[in-house]
Amino acid sequence: MSAIDLSSDVGLVACGLLTLNILLGLLLSMRYNPWTHWPHRRFNYFRIHNWTGYVALAVSALHPIIVLFSSTANFRVFDIVIPVQSPKQPVVNSLGAIGLYLLALVVVTSYVRHRMTRHTWKLLHYVAYVSAAFFFGHSLFSDPTLKGNPVDWLDGEKVYIELCVLAVAAVSAYRVRWMFARGRRRALGNVGARSAAPVSASRVAGGS
Repeated sequence: MSAIDLSSDVGLVACGLLTLNILLGLLLSMRYNPWTHWPHRRFNYFRIHNWTGYVALAVSALHPIIVLFSSTANFRVFDIVIPVQSPKQPVVNSLGAIGLYLLALVVVTSYVRHRMTRHTWKLLHYVAYVSAAFFFGHSLFSDPTLKGNPVDWLDGEKVYIELCVLAVAAVSAYRVRWMFARGRRRALGNVGARSAAPVSASRVAGGS
């Protein structure tokens, strides 16, 4: 296995970890309870969510570093850190670098979230979705062999990334639907509470 092949495999692992991290985060935001729902087990998936973020960041950073050991890619350290002029796929590689830096921002701010207000932390945490978009864009449009070949959308690796994108998109859409449904329930509850108040007042007045 060449360094380029190993880097490609590590990148696939990174995408899988990032996908799992985002899916767990979406479940947390919807207050999903694994005890009352599937798999009907008690476990701390908040901790799993955190650790998948840490490991995803480490694996994502390792992905481009491995390319430095390739005798054919001709990448320098500068091309890894700022790949705008990298010898292969500079635009696509820049997407991956931006995704990596944004993921680092999310992980670091999550680690020190106790020093921030909840509102500030939540705004920064939403950057994870932007990071995922850059990662998925890099993974979908890159040639893992670094030979500039056109994208084969039915290639096994590309299908794997496409499934990751589909999973995140589907659960994100469900999360938005859940949010609007909860808002409607709260609005109906407030209307019911206001309409019940005059009735209670009139009963008190009548009783007196």
